[in-house]
Amino acid sequence: MKKLILSAAIVLGSLTTMSAQDQAPAQEQKSVATEQAAPATDGYTEIKSEEVPAAVTEALKKAFPDAILTKAYINEKKEYKLEVKVGDKEGALFADANGKWIKK
Repeated sequence: MKKLILSAAIVLGSLTTMSAQDQAPAQEQKSVATEQAAPATDGYTEIKSEEVPAAVTEALKKAFPDAILTKAYINEKKEYKLEVKVGDKEGALFADANGKWIKK
């Protein structure tokens, strides 16, 4: 009798665990969608790559000689967000108007 009750408790516990695991991926998908929407509202506005100051482009060439500037953004503090591509990798770099790198 004890084995029957113990078996039933284990089965019910397993079902509860499986149910809790099914909900987690849905929450992760929602957070990924939120993260993708965040760059549009982070205070930066897109500018042409020609509008980026020479100091910033020189700093980019010096630090990352193989980098290709794909997009550039600026905020009200005159900080620049540079989307770059190096080989098959893409990333974002931040710099001030003088070409000094900002860690974010």
